[in-house]
Amino acid sequence: MAEQPTVVIVVDDDAGFLKGAARLLALNGVEARTFASAEALLESGSAQTATCLLLDIHLGGISGIELQRRLAAAGSKCPVIFMTANDDEATRNEAVDAGCIAYLRKPFARQVLLNAIGKAVAECAPNVLTSEKPA
Repeated sequence: MAEQPTVVIVVDDDAGFLKGAARLLALNGVEARTFASAEALLESGSAQTATCLLLDIHLGGISGIELQRRLAAAGSKCPVIFMTANDDEATRNEAVDAGCIAYLRKPFARQVLLNAIGKAVAECAPNVLTSEKPA
């Protein structure tokens, strides 16, 4: 069976960041699906198709952390990478408590993002590979 593509859903209210992230991920063989708000992602029903989620914490409406909580309550086990330009200890603690695999402070180096996505893929890989290997 063919290997499933790596799909990263990116939610950020900065259109420039979404465009740059999509370009960077595409150059590294990762499919990016971008959303300008948590509400747009929830309406799309696309969250279950992701290898991982890259969520900005401070969005205009529903925060990235609240989005993660809603998805987890709905049964999502998709790894989450949180990012923020407004870092403080309380936000970091809330992000960790919400279950992120990485917490990135903007601006961050592209390799930092790629490493976090690699960690997410590795976390998902046992489930994906187990279902695809012949008996």
